[in-house]
Amino acid sequence: MSKLTDYPFEIRPLTEEEGGGYLISYPDFAECLSDGETVEEALANGREALKETIAALKATKRPVPRPNSGGVASGRFVARVPKTVHAQLTTRAKSEGVSLNALVLSFIAQGLGRSERRS
Repeated sequence: MSKLTDYPFEIRPLTEEEGGGYLISYPDFAECLSDGETVEEALANGREALKETIAALKATKRPVPRPNSGGVASGRFVARVPKTVHAQLTTRAKSEGVSLNALVLSFIAQGLGRSERRS
């Protein structure tokens, strides 16, 4: 049986016209979307939406997709960040003697590790 954390998700900032905050979606579940004011809130709301989506599929005896059935993870993504955040990341990467990509990857891995311990 798959765990919620096995399902890939996509998260993106919402524009001011869209109401701001962040949108989270799950490629394996076209009908599962959520949002939040912060990334953390969007992730928490997304997990809850995913639980409810899976429960609804099971209740109606519909199949629950396996993780990554919505597409193969490419290992690549692009994120737009405010210029100030980019400047801070660049400065930190230089001070630590690593590439910007390596720094951001380490932050993502640390964040995922913390969220998995909480689940």
